[in-house]
Amino acid sequence: MNKPLFALIDCNNFFVSCERLFRPDLEGKPVVVLSNNDGCAVARSNEVKALGIPMGAPAFKYRKLFIKHKIQKFSANFELYGDISRRITSLLTTITPNIEVYSVDESFLDLSGLQIDNYETWGRELCKIVQKWVGVPVSVGIAPTKTLAKAAVHLAKKEPENQGAFAFQGRTLESQKIALGAIPIGDVWGVGRRLAPKLKAEGIMNAYDYSQMNPRHAQELLSIRGRQSVAELNGLSCFPLEREERVRKSIARTRTFGHDTPHIEDLQAALANFMHAAAFRLRTSNLRAHNMSIFVTTNRFKPGYQYWNRQTYFEIATADTGQLIKAAVDLLDTCYRPGNSYHRAGIQLWNFIPENALQTDIFGTVNPKKENKKARRLRNIDAVNERYGKRTLRYATELLGTSHESKRNIRSPLYVSNWNELPLVKHR
Repeated sequence: MNKPLFALIDCNNFFVSCERLFRPDLEGKPVVVLSNNDGCAVARSNEVKALGIPMGAPAFKYRKLFIKHKIQKFSANFELYGDISRRITSLLTTITPNIEVYSVDESFLDLSGLQIDNYETWGRELCKIVQKWVGVPVSVGIAPTKTLAKAAVHLAKKEPENQGAFAFQGRTLESQKIALGAIPIGDVWGVGRRLAPKLKAEGIMNAYDYSQMNPRHAQELLSIRGRQSVAELNGLSCFPLEREERVRKSIARTRTFGHDTPHIEDLQAALANFMHAAAFRLRTSNLRAHNMSIFVTTNRFKPGYQYWNRQTYFEIATADTGQLIKAAVDLLDTCYRPGNSYHRAGIQLWNFIPENALQTDIFGTVNPKKENKKARRLRNIDAVNERYGKRTLRYATELLGTSHESKRNIRSPLYVSNWNELPLVKHR
């Protein structure tokens, strides 16, 4: 059996790179992508990072700096980013089918079955292939564990001489020690800003220090994940490739409204839209839910902040959008208070069973024919939305208001997923 060997392909400044893909005039210029309601920076070009603007920076606080340095701002265009991500994943599966899509901009590949002579040369060639066929710059980290692969990607990005690829595989122990010593403890996978202070208090300042930590003490500080991280930094793989999507424990949809609203119709529309998306995800995962909850709040930054939460239980687990929307609206009626201005809302589904696990009972509560008819109706609705657009068929409640919709006043065109927004090429 081959020893584990992972390659992590990480897109560089992914959201910004997607915007530049159709705007080559922005190459080398400062670009920032903002969160829902154009509130905070969720992606920054290297030029923006060099100006000292941090991740999550509130746009209003840095407005003068944005103007001074002519920073190009974009509302988050998640439809575009998702499409580009799928294209990259499709390209990577031509290299090996053993792939784990870790996030929208990161994927792990299992290289243990591939014949590769020089890993860093191979990684740099892969960078060129993705750049050529998709147009997005990536970095590649190669190592016998996922944690080391994450560290390798960090070095591939930070050190220009690595030319986009770094491999721990084949390096001497001394070379690995120097490489790990160059990675701040906060940048180690599984540590981050939240846990870094705890390790720094123990004198652990970088990845190499962490690798030399007593595994038992690491577990005492950071639970079992600490012990596993120490093992991984020493080349012992604890986290295998996860080719199948993990079984979901819950599905949630929340949003801060584009405009505060006192109207119950706006809240009903918000919950219905959230439930539409959640129920679709439930069905595509072949699951049904027994439990559902909703919440609504006023603005916590204003006087008189209030929060309401309600939940319900379905005796017969369901994935029916209409049934879930009705239940959410009924729950809203019990907590809505006229006169308040509502700022945020959300829904959550949990306590799942597999779609095919629905059982009849001796009391005749479950009607198999009715459930099968309902399932066929939902499949037909999903098929229409899949073909003509995910909002082609929807429930009337979803149309009662628009205040819940995020402000995306500076969104770029969809380019690749909407016929009306295809890019135009002018020939002179």
